[in-house]
Amino acid sequence: MKATLAPPSSLISLPRHKVSSLRSPSLLLQSQRLSSALMTTTATRGSVAVTAAATSSAEALREGIAEFYNETSGLWEEIWGDHMHHGFYDPDSSVQLSDSGHREAQIRMIEESLRFAGVTEEEKKIKRVVDVGCGIGGSSRYIASKFGAECIGITLSPVQAKRANDLAAAQSLSHKVSFQVADALDQPFEDGIFDLVWSMESGEHMPDKAKFVKELVRVTAPGGRIIIVTWCHRNLSQGEEALQPWEQNLLDRICKTFYLPAWCSTSDYVELLQSLSLQDIKCADWSENVAPFWPAVIRTALTWKGLVSLLRSGMKSIKGALTMPLMIEGYKKGVIKFGIIACQKPL
Repeated sequence: MKATLAPPSSLISLPRHKVSSLRSPSLLLQSQRLSSALMTTTATRGSVAVTAAATSSAEALREGIAEFYNETSGLWEEIWGDHMHHGFYDPDSSVQLSDSGHREAQIRMIEESLRFAGVTEEEKKIKRVVDVGCGIGGSSRYIASKFGAECIGITLSPVQAKRANDLAAAQSLSHKVSFQVADALDQPFEDGIFDLVWSMESGEHMPDKAKFVKELVRVTAPGGRIIIVTWCHRNLSQGEEALQPWEQNLLDRICKTFYLPAWCSTSDYVELLQSLSLQDIKCADWSENVAPFWPAVIRTALTWKGLVSLLRSGMKSIKGALTMPLMIEGYKKGVIKFGIIACQKPL
């Protein structure tokens, strides 16, 4: 297996031996054991109760995510447009609220992600794309227009799926893009049919990272590429078995608002991809490149238009706004990392 490395300033250098994970044993082993436990039918009441509790918890998380985006997506679109993700900025840049560069930075995030993965406009193999956690379809429409590809987006939110389809129709792209409600951990697609599997800031919502990655790999065509852009926690140092208690407490407070399960690191993702024999695995820490984003979102929320929109949107949006300073704190203290992971499925 070959891991492609970029310059040290932008890429995390990853040894081939086992990398540190969220806890001990590794995230991979934990996920495998959990999956095995859920798949194994037992006759004991205790095991049935554990399985039922896990199923109930997963269902509650799915419902919470769907409700959160049902309520907040309209607010986001009204203020920030149809790209529901971070912008990509030059390090140490300061883009003011009045600068239209924020939306341009969101487009740049898409372009930089494609470039990092080696997907260029000259790429002729990109015919079918799945946008896993598609929001209101901004990435799908952009990629479809760029490559002339057929894009299918999936989301847990019925409101997002409907709005994404409406926007596609308004932009005369319904023949190229479509959106539906589906679970990223159980995608309704055949094996090996997508040339590009795209996940832009949806991995953080996945309660089972191993199953998430396996599904991404399953639907990828031989020779196809996978791009995962996601919030992570920092990589653990040699000998560390978990984050510091104060770090975990900070992440837990964010999880409650944004309906996130346990966080993982970019190293955890790389470990999972290595276990599935993916090729050209590489990752980078883009935390510096997204640093201006959350301060800009907060400044937007504090405008008259932002405050009125927040009140109209509902309590989930208000809680989300109040939690945003914690994201800034996490980035500044190095607990939260903004990571990209890319790889290719063998032919």
